[in-house]
Amino acid sequence: MSYWDDPKPVQRARAVVIDELARESAALLDEGGISALTIRALATRLGVAPPSLYSRIQSVDDLLDLSLDQVLDRDGQVWDARIENPCELLLALYDHLGRHPWGPQVIGLRPPRGPAYVRLSERLLGLLADDGDDDPLSVAYAMSNFVIGSVATAASAAEEPATRVDPISAPVYARLHSEHDIDPRAIVEAGLRALQGIRIPDVC
Repeated sequence: MSYWDDPKPVQRARAVVIDELARESAALLDEGGISALTIRALATRLGVAPPSLYSRIQSVDDLLDLSLDQVLDRDGQVWDARIENPCELLLALYDHLGRHPWGPQVIGLRPPRGPAYVRLSERLLGLLADDGDDDPLSVAYAMSNFVIGSVATAASAAEEPATRVDPISAPVYARLHSEHDIDPRAIVEAGLRALQGIRIPDVC
C-alpha cells in the first residue's frame, strides 16, 4: 500500500509538515540513495525526535512515495508547456529520473500514484490519444516502462565498451559491440519513437 492509498491523519497539533518531509527525504535520497533514507536520519536532518515523524507517515515507504512525487512536481523540464510530443515528454522523464537514480527503484516497489505522477500520466495519455493511438494506455505503459528500465541500467553504459564479448561464441555480437558508440539517451530516443508507432496485440 502506498502513501496515496491511505494517507495518515494528523495526530498532533504541531505535526511536521508533509512538504518538508518530502523535500528533506528527497535530499537524503539524492545524496546517498535509498539506504540513506531512514526515520532516524530524516529526524536528525529536521532537528526533531524520530517518533514525531509518525504523526504524518507510517513508514519509510511513505517517505519514498512522497519524495518521488515531490521531485517530479518541482522539475520544470517535465512540465514544459512546449512539449507536445509523447516521445519528448518521456525523454524529459528519462532526464528527470537520471537526476534522481533512486526513482526507478521506488517505482519498482509499486506504481507511483502521487498527484504529480498522475498529472504526468494524464498528460502522456492525452498526447497519445491526440496522436490517434487506439490503446493509449498500453502504449503509455510500454513507453514508460522502457524509460524506467533504461534509466536503471544507464549507469552501467559507461562500462559497456570495455566489457569483452567472446568472438568465438558470439561473433555477431562481438563485431557489433566493437563498432558501437554507446549513447544511452540516443538509444532511448530511438526506442521511444519505435514504441510510439506500435499497436500492442492481445497475444504476442
